[in-house]
Order: sequence, then C-alpha cells, then structure tokens
Amino acid sequence: MAFGRTRGSDDFQAGVAPVSSGESGGLTAFIDQGSSFEGKLSFKDTVRIDGHFSGEITSENTLVVGESGVIAADIQSQVVIVSGTIHGNVTASRKVVLHKTAELQGDVETPCLVVEEGAVLNGKLNMSAAAKKKPLPLKAMDGSSATSEKQSH
Repeated sequence: MAFGRTRGSDDFQAGVAPVSSGESGGLTAFIDQGSSFEGKLSFKDTVRIDGHFSGEITSENTLVVGESGVIAADIQSQVVIVSGTIHGNVTASRKVVLHKTAELQGDVETPCLVVEEGAVLNGKLNMSAAAKKKPLPLKAMDGSSATSEKQSH
C-alpha cells in the first residue's frame, strides 16, 4: 500500500501518494497495486490507479487505470486511459483510450474513442463533438486553369 501527503496538507491519505513535482498535467498521485480506496476522488492533474477504487471520480485532466486497476465508479475527466477494469459510466471531454487489456462495463460519452484489438467495451457509446467546427466553404476549381498555370511556369 502506498502512503503519501497531499500538497499543502499534513494529513496522511492511505493508498494515495504524490509522485511528481506538481507540474500541471504530470502524474501527481497513484493508488498502488494491492491498495483499496473508497469514496470521492477529485484531482486537477494526472492520477494513476493500479489498485481497487470504488465511488466517484472527477478529474480536470487525465485518469490512467493500470492493468491491475479495478474501478467501480462513475468517472468524469478530460482524458481516460484504461488498461485495467472499469465498472461504471465514463464521461471524457477529450478522449477515452482502451488498451488491449481494458475491460469497460458501462456507458461512454466522449468525442474521441481509441480502442486496441482485444479491449472489451459493453455499454452505450455517445460520441458527441467537443466543439462543433464550422465547415470550410468549398471552392470550385476549373481543372483546365491548373493545367494552363503549369504550362506558363
């Protein structure tokens, strides 16, 4: 089991350990293999879970579920990268990645889904666009003008 202190706190949290210098987007904590944690987990940077977690997860960045990670929770994050098991619904505002060892039992809502061969996804998938882009207007081109330009050069 990993033990650690959260930044700016003297309280110990069993199962969660800080692992970076605090750079935005860097790995800031993990729940180690063999650890179990239950409750609400919210974080701003990247967290990796290799142990067992049940409850609710909210992230402003990235959640990484390692091969030995088992999560029974609804997840809201920007990016969710899964190599382990998730039982719950996943909402990712940017992307969900399911590696070949991933098993996700629940609904997924994300604009981008990457699935490696061997991954398991059982649930509904809603791929709503993160931000609707206005299509560029098409411009008709005369094929003969392109030929005459080449000949004049």
